[in-house]
Amino acid sequence: MNYSIFSYGIVSFLVVYFITPWLIKYLVKIGLVVKDQNKKDKPLVPISGGLAVLVGVFSGLLLFIFYRTFFVTGKVGLVATDRNLMLLFASMVSLFIITLVGFLDDLVIKSSKDYSIGLKQWEKPLLTLTAAVPLMVVNAGNTEMWLPIFSVVDIGIFYPLFIIPIGVVGASNMVNMLEGYNGLGTGMAIVYIGMLGIYAYHFNRYIAALIALVAFFSLIAFYVYNKCPAKILPGDSLTYLLGATIAIIAIVGNIEKAAIISAIPFFIEFVLKARSRFKAQSYGYYYKGKVKVDYDKIYSFPHVFARTGKFTEKQIVFFMILIQLFFSSLIWLI
Repeated sequence: MNYSIFSYGIVSFLVVYFITPWLIKYLVKIGLVVKDQNKKDKPLVPISGGLAVLVGVFSGLLLFIFYRTFFVTGKVGLVATDRNLMLLFASMVSLFIITLVGFLDDLVIKSSKDYSIGLKQWEKPLLTLTAAVPLMVVNAGNTEMWLPIFSVVDIGIFYPLFIIPIGVVGASNMVNMLEGYNGLGTGMAIVYIGMLGIYAYHFNRYIAALIALVAFFSLIAFYVYNKCPAKILPGDSLTYLLGATIAIIAIVGNIEKAAIISAIPFFIEFVLKARSRFKAQSYGYYYKGKVKVDYDKIYSFPHVFARTGKFTEKQIVFFMILIQLFFSSLIWLI
């Protein structure tokens, strides 16, 4: 294994680690803050941390492309072909678009400062669909898919026209549903992106592994500021980015089954939220040093723990990360 590849991840880590404090100050300055709902005094915390993570991911990928362009020209390597460069740039454009859509949603805060209300519910899937276009036009991924009964089938043009947009829109919006606790989305993402990256590398899907690597290190740096008590919240700019990252790793690496298995907690969250007609919130309120929700039924995965009123925010996040680790580990059984 060439351990020098970790240098790109380290650059991503350092970029996020050092620009996030500046981003925190800037977001506070422009008033882009919301209430941290699970705290006793509900302090105002800046939102839209996905901007920092995006810069970190781009920094690692651009450094990699720079090195391969100027120092490995003409050699057979990871980015020695126009096709691989095309996939990398298409992935980067998709990540940029999806983060921008999330930021647009973060920009408008409810007057009560409870949460952002920038985009309407029908606008979110429509705008996130635009992030799939770069991957569609370069025909990213492998058109041969395993289907029940039919085994392996080449679905041809239906893959870029239908599977890619469904994957990007579905993943970004499902990840967006499971948030509301300090470090929850970031902590879970560190697990599933890290595991998918190792899986992709194991099966020689190097472009997907590279994207996972820089995202993994960027998230570790962001977690320093997002863990409880959070100095910055992810916002839709990060949750959309994380969902798109899952889809991109799956598509570019041709590991769709592994991504679907790793995303099982989000499918469960979708079903639970559907029970409330998507009106229930994942977060709760401060209750004797713990977090509690008053719903009569479980409408979100964290409600399994929060309904009892016996667990702190840190404990709920820890349990959810363990659950994510369990499902992400199942991909090795494929």
